Amino acid sequence: MQQRLTIKQLEILIPTIGKTLTPIIQSEAGCGKTSLLKAIEKKLGDKYDYIYVDCPVKDMSDIAMTIPNHETKTLESYVGSLFKLDNDKPKVILLDEFMKSPKLLQVIFTRLMLERTVGDTPLPEGSIVFGTSNNQADGLGDTMLAHAGNRVCIIEMQKPEVEDWLVWATENGVNPLIRAFVHTFPRVLASYRDSGQEDNPYIFNPKKPMLSFVSPRSLEKASVIVDNRDKLGDDTTMVALSGTIGASASADMSAFLRLEKELPTFTDILEKPETTNMPDSISAQLMLMFQAVDKIKQQSDLTAFMKYINRINSSEIQAIFFTMMMRNTKSVKIARGNKEISDWAVENFNIM
Repeated sequence: MQQRLTIKQLEILIPTIGKTLTPIIQSEAGCGKTSLLKAIEKKLGDKYDYIYVDCPVKDMSDIAMTIPNHETKTLESYVGSLFKLDNDKPKVILLDEFMKSPKLLQVIFTRLMLERTVGDTPLPEGSIVFGTSNNQADGLGDTMLAHAGNRVCIIEMQKPEVEDWLVWATENGVNPLIRAFVHTFPRVLASYRDSGQEDNPYIFNPKKPMLSFVSPRSLEKASVIVDNRDKLGDDTTMVALSGTIGASASADMSAFLRLEKELPTFTDILEKPETTNMPDSISAQLMLMFQAVDKIKQQSDLTAFMKYINRINSSEIQAIFFTMMMRNTKSVKIARGNKEISDWAVENFNIM
């Protein structure tokens, strides 16, 4: 099996080689390929213009057109404003779903990938070009001419690991119940190409086609449903979840939503950390931890919550909260200066 790179590795590779060699990033649907453009923008800053090209829905007029010059009686090429070539700033161009482009546009985009030229107009010096596509074996209509494929760098992207996705989800406001669900059911982020996943009921599998399945993308989309579950009601919530993450995942998540109603309030935990009820279920404990990562804003809150979770008998379960606090860019600033966190780390260094 071809080796795959992580999103973090691709964030380094694309700016490094993308000025002269075009990477084409392939993965299963909904794994975060398109988000690479935002990640690179965050890394490189305003030195570049960042341009997203939704290849399957573009036509020739979006890229370039020939316009008559009546004085010279010739045709001149005018480039579409999409590429922002009215300034000399270097560009970072994402050709999203490149292999689903109409064949004529694939020829145009191939020149862009090989020569860094749009129509007859060269990109500014230092511009970066990369593309994305689904795996050709997934049966989603992704094709590329062999001679063109031999001129680019085709790389498979690995689906995110559970811990990496949880960090991303926390920083991007995904509902804590969904995060707890993913931690409890890590198979939802497995790949059908991995061994032992032939009967995985949650994920995309081209041999068992279905429109609704679990992916990093659909989990994020499901967040708005869970956020509004009280307004929607139980039946509507379940139907909406089933249509977003699939029937198997929504059925298992329904148990989480019922369990959430039995949890102590965050206010009670902070006010009475040593006496507030501690649920026996690991799933319930995870829910409280993921909620806490979102809600803790000051040292006193973190100190109180640490007193609460120190009552959990398993240091491995406690470590989940510690890891989330330390890997989250917002909460780590509070965690680093907290005595309860420091004491816990010293006592449990052997499991970190």
